[in-house]
Amino acid sequence: MIYLAIVFLPLAGALIAGLLGRAIGDRPSEIVTTTFLMIAAVLAWIAFYQIGFTHETTRVPVMRWITSGELDASWSLRIDTLTAVMLVVVTTVSALVHLYSVGYMHEDEGRARFFSYLSLFTFAMLMLVTSDNLLQMFFGWEGVGLASYLLIGFWYRKPEANAAAIKAFIVNRVGDFGFALGIFGVFLVFNSVNLDSIFEAAKTLENTDFMFLGYEVDILNTLCLLLFMGAMGKSAQFLLHTWLPDAMEGPTPVSALIHAATMVTAGVFMVARLSPLFEHAHFAREVVLYVGTLTAFFAATVGLVQNDIKRVVAYSTCSQLGYMFAACGLGAYGVAIFHLFTHAFFKALLFLGSGSVIHAMHHEQDMRNMGGLAAKIRLTYFAMLIGTLSLTGVGIPHLIGFAGFHSKDGIIEAAFAGHTPYNGVFWVLTFSAFLTSFYSWRLMFMTFHGKTRAAPEVYKHAHESPMTMLIPLGVLALGAIAAGFVFSQYFIGHHYKEFWAASIYEGSHNHIVHDMHAIAEEWVYWAPFVAMLSGFGLSWMYYIGAPWLPEATARTFRPLYLFLLNKWYFDELYDWLFVKPTMALGRLLWKGGDGAVIDGTIDGTAASVQWTTGRVVKLQTGYVYHYAFAMLIGVAAILTFFLRSLIFSGGAGQ
Repeated sequence: MIYLAIVFLPLAGALIAGLLGRAIGDRPSEIVTTTFLMIAAVLAWIAFYQIGFTHETTRVPVMRWITSGELDASWSLRIDTLTAVMLVVVTTVSALVHLYSVGYMHEDEGRARFFSYLSLFTFAMLMLVTSDNLLQMFFGWEGVGLASYLLIGFWYRKPEANAAAIKAFIVNRVGDFGFALGIFGVFLVFNSVNLDSIFEAAKTLENTDFMFLGYEVDILNTLCLLLFMGAMGKSAQFLLHTWLPDAMEGPTPVSALIHAATMVTAGVFMVARLSPLFEHAHFAREVVLYVGTLTAFFAATVGLVQNDIKRVVAYSTCSQLGYMFAACGLGAYGVAIFHLFTHAFFKALLFLGSGSVIHAMHHEQDMRNMGGLAAKIRLTYFAMLIGTLSLTGVGIPHLIGFAGFHSKDGIIEAAFAGHTPYNGVFWVLTFSAFLTSFYSWRLMFMTFHGKTRAAPEVYKHAHESPMTMLIPLGVLALGAIAAGFVFSQYFIGHHYKEFWAASIYEGSHNHIVHDMHAIAEEWVYWAPFVAMLSGFGLSWMYYIGAPWLPEATARTFRPLYLFLLNKWYFDELYDWLFVKPTMALGRLLWKGGDGAVIDGTIDGTAASVQWTTGRVVKLQTGYVYHYAFAMLIGVAAILTFFLRSLIFSGGAGQ
C-alpha cells in the first residue's frame, strides 16, 4: 500500500489542481499538491530504509494493461534498491520544488495549472522508475516528455518559452525514436518486454549476430545502442544536448525539477536498470563511456563563458550527466547512481538558489548585471556557496568532503581503474573537474562578490526571499553537505555488493568498484583535489584579483571565445543541416507540389469547365422562336442522317 501511495498521490494532486483548480482557487491547489508530495516524500524515505536493509525485490500488481498475442505487459510496480533510491530522489526534490514554488510563483495568475503540471511530471517520473517492463517505462518516459513540454512553455505568451518547449519536444522525439526501436527489437528477440524475462535470456545472446543488409551485426550491441539513443535525448548527451540550455526559459522551479533530479536522470537510471543487457554488450558500453566523457568535457567548456546564471547551472548539469554515463560505460553503475543521488541535492540547491537571486534582482538573470549581492541576500549566498562546494568536489581524500566530492571523485577513480587507452577518460574527466571548478566559482564571484554592476534602483531594493523559498534551500543544503559521507559506504563502499545485489547486475569480469578502491598510486586520489583547487585559484585571479583579465583573454583568443560562447555552433550546424533543408523541402512541396500541381490541376479543370459552360449557357436565351428554330435544325439533321443511311444502304444492296 505504501508504494501505491507514493506513486499515485502526485497523480491525485495533479487531477485535483488541474480539473478543480478554477473552482477551488490557486491557494488550495498549492496546498493540496504540496501536501501530497510531502507525504509521498516521507513514505519514500521509509521505503528506502526498508529496502536498503532487506535488499529484496518486491512487485506490486496494479492492473492488467496490454495483452495481445504473445505481448503481455501488466501494470505493476517493481520495488528494489535502485527504485527506492530514485523514489527518494524524485519525491524529495519535487516536494521541495512544490514548496519553493509557493513563494516563487506567488504573483502568477496560473498557479493551479502550474502545480498541476508539476505533480503530473512527478507522477510520470515515478511511473518510469517503478516500471517492471519496457512498455511501462516508455509510458513514463513519454509522460515526463509531455509534462516537460507543458512546464517549459508554461509562460505561453512568451515566444522564447514556446520555442524552447518545441525544441525540447522535437529533440527528445529523435532520441525516443531510437528508444522505441530498441523496445521493438527487444520484443522481437526475447519475445517479451518484461524485465525479468529479458534479463534471464540476455546472457545466452552474448556475441550472437544477425544479418542486416548483408552484414553480420551483434544483437545485444544493436539493442543497447538503440536504447541508449533514447537516453542520449532524455539526458541531453552530446549531439542531442541542444534542448537543455534553452529549457531555462521556463520558470526556475521547473529548471530545478527537470535538470536536477527527474527527467534528465531518466537515461542514467535506464542504463543502470538494464545493466544485465549492457554488461553483455561490450561495444555499446564503450559508446556509453566515450559519449559520456565527451559530454562532460564539452558542456564544461561551454559553461566557462555563459553569462545567464541559469544557463551556467544548466551546462553544469549536462556535464555532470556525462560523468554519470561515463561511470555506466565503465561498468560502475552503482557509482553512477551515487552521483545521481548526490547531484540531485546540490544541483537542485544551485537552481533554486539561482531562482532566489533572480527573485531578489527583479527577474535579472545576466551575471554581468550583478555583483556584491552577498551582503544583500546572505542566506541565499550561503546556500549557493554550499552547492558550489559540493559541485566542485571540495573534500580531503580518504577523509571527508561535501556530497559531490564522494561521488564525482569516485567516478574519476573508477576511470583510472578502468584502464582506458592512455588513461584518456581519467585525464579528460579530471580536466573537466578543473573547468567545473572555474566556472562554478566564476558564477559565485560575478554574482555575490566585488562591486555591484546592477542598476542602482535594482540593487537598492534587492531583498532576501520568503521562508517558503528559503526552507527548501536549507533542506537541500543539508543534503549537499551530508549525502556523500552518510551513504558512500552503501552506494560505493564496503556494503556495495549487498546494497545493489538485487537491482544492479555485474558480470564476472566486472571488478571496477573493487579496483577503484585498490589503486596503488596515491596521486590518483589527489588529482581531482588539485584540479578543484586550481580552478578555484584561477577563477579568483580572473574575477577578484585582476578583473581586467576576462576581457583581455576574450579579446586575445576571440575565435575560441566565440566558439565557446556559441556552444560549439551546434545550433547553427543543425539549422544548416536539418532545419533549412526541411523548410526548403516544405516550401517546394507547398509551392511546387500543392500550389502548382494539385491546385493547378484543380484550378485548370475548373477554368475549362467554366469556359465551356459559359458558352453553352448563352444558348439559353428564353425566346420561343430560338428554341423552335433549334428544333427545326435538329429535325433537319435527323432526317439528313436517315436519308443518307437509306441512300447508302440502297446502293450497297444493288
